Amino acid sequence: MISRAIAFQHMDDEPPGLFGEFLSARGAAIDIVNLHRGEEIPSLAAYDFMLVMGGAMDVWDEAQNPWLVQEKAAIREWALNRNRPFFGVCLGMQLLAEALGGKVGLARTAEVGVGDIDLCGAHPLNGGLSPRFKMMQWHHAEVTALPEGAEVLARSAVTEVQIMAVGGNLLGTQFHGELTPELVAKWQHIPQYISWLEDSLGAGAYGRVCAEALPLMGKMRAVSEAMFNNLVEGKALRVAA
Repeated sequence: MISRAIAFQHMDDEPPGLFGEFLSARGAAIDIVNLHRGEEIPSLAAYDFMLVMGGAMDVWDEAQNPWLVQEKAAIREWALNRNRPFFGVCLGMQLLAEALGGKVGLARTAEVGVGDIDLCGAHPLNGGLSPRFKMMQWHHAEVTALPEGAEVLARSAVTEVQIMAVGGNLLGTQFHGELTPELVAKWQHIPQYISWLEDSLGAGAYGRVCAEALPLMGKMRAVSEAMFNNLVEGKALRVAA
């Protein structure tokens, strides 16, 4: 039972998206901390779920974004002391890895656009997923060394860690499973997003990405919802018990 969730947001245009919908559907209140706006992280004692979103910054950009230091400390406290569900998306997964002693670095190859994800074997937290599925990618950094106790649950052709679990409560994805059609539609009005897409995929990239992604949004939502449900329903913990 989730009654109150905390979400760390790093950019105005990287909100909880689908995961906010899933939390609200379960009756959970969501407190969003906009770290990039200087909002302070409150005591974590009142929360029973933590969501950490993506962002254009990297885990090592502490000089430009000094709040990353406090965020990593909060994630470490949550992971080591709270024993409650955590879901990290893209940067959120990378922050979890580094907070627990893993390493994050520049990716060998950036991934942008819709790409294939391959499961690495059966696990309660990826239960219900197809062996291969497509999700939206948007990253140039990746987890290069796992923290102690972490498992890789899925990979792609160029990124070894696409889904990472630590124990039964901590889960992260390198891909962006929070996206809704509305969020993708907003990209056309954000010049920086269009520039990033075209830098990676060439002129006219936004239209091509939309043409591929929008018909798949229902299947992408099903992937995210399955992982979310597995996490909050404690399926991995029940198996371990």
